[in-house]
Amino acid sequence: MDMRRRRKMKRMAWPVRLMPVIGLWVLVSCAAPKKELPAGVLTQPQLNSFLIEMYVAEAHLEARSLPKDSAIKIFIPYEEKLKSKFAISDSTLKKTYVYYLENPKDLEAVYDALIDSLSLKEQKTVKD
Repeated sequence: MDMRRRRKMKRMAWPVRLMPVIGLWVLVSCAAPKKELPAGVLTQPQLNSFLIEMYVAEAHLEARSLPKDSAIKIFIPYEEKLKSKFAISDSTLKKTYVYYLENPKDLEAVYDALIDSLSLKEQKTVKD
């Protein structure tokens, strides 16, 4: 009887020994791999820099209290200048927007940095 019990205990022991290995495998397989940006998509810092310029330009136009159609006529050429300044094509901008809309955590990181940057700009402006 003692022999049967030992065999039964040995059979039950191997799953217990594998538990740490299985646990590690589950953790590794569930971890989200770092995504690489697709070709033609701006990095978070690049998009952040571009958006800062865009929002500052929009704020300047808003401060002028222009009619909407006049503001659009002024803003569109400025937007084109910004795109050429940052060497961004329309297709790159579209791919970038699509990518970040499909990856909300990345978009949130961009906007967190954007808010911080704009807040700093505002603080510097108020000090001057």
